[in-house]
Amino acid sequence: MIATLRAPTLDDVHTLQLAALLRGRRVAVLTGAGISTDSGIPDYRGPDSPPSNPMTIQQFVSDPVFRQRYWARNHLGWRHMDATLPNAGHRALAELERLGVVCGIITQNVDLLHTKAGSRVVINLHGSYAQVVCLDCGHRMTRAALHEMLAAANPGFGEHAATVGSIAVAPDADAVVEDTDSFAVVDCPRCGGMLKPDIVYFGDSVPKETVAQAFSLVDQADALLVAGSSLAVFSGYRFVRRAAAREMPIAIINRGPTRGDDLATIKVDAGCSETLTELVDAMRAAASGVR
Repeated sequence: MIATLRAPTLDDVHTLQLAALLRGRRVAVLTGAGISTDSGIPDYRGPDSPPSNPMTIQQFVSDPVFRQRYWARNHLGWRHMDATLPNAGHRALAELERLGVVCGIITQNVDLLHTKAGSRVVINLHGSYAQVVCLDCGHRMTRAALHEMLAAANPGFGEHAATVGSIAVAPDADAVVEDTDSFAVVDCPRCGGMLKPDIVYFGDSVPKETVAQAFSLVDQADALLVAGSSLAVFSGYRFVRRAAAREMPIAIINRGPTRGDDLATIKVDAGCSETLTELVDAMRAAASGVR
């Protein structure tokens, strides 16, 4: 029977229960878009999320008009993503790693904010906005390098749009830009093939080696902490099932219900930033003998 906890405060018994569950254990962490909302990146499925239609891999590879629209929007959106800074939740997880509590993070996000925050063991389950891959020859390049190519092919594009930091951007770095008909898409500089962000889109598969690395992290841990994920997508939910099958304690921090609530030992229905910050304080207090 799971205990559903409401937004804890530093001195709240619920925070102490969460800390007690994880203390003395190697904790693997699974994060979703909900941990990045406080950095200004919206969540696809959160209670306050706007309606959205995430791109599928089938749309990207089969429809040149859709690719044109995507690259035009991404041409502006990726810079916003690149300029985004980690929030208190990301920093708290990095601190928990330094304290020896967290042994690694599996993130469904492509924003690299865990790495920016200082976390060292991070598995980017769905790839990264900062890399691009050719679907024909496998050539990889940085998104910054592609930006230079796209800027040269589309001089002046987006100058009328809002400045970086104030445009609306989805979790995959797709900015809200309506006029994309004139945008020129560029091809792979090595073979002329189709370029795609190195991101796992809806309908696509996570590389087997990445999945194996993530499972290994869970198997080496003593507990699983989920932060900011509804677990609606199986690519993340499978790790909760793995932890449950291994009879590991599972803690979930998320606003609203998740697919894994029935498997959780503790569910905290609250925001990630405040809860994880309070968890760090509780862990420090326990380590120093403060009651």
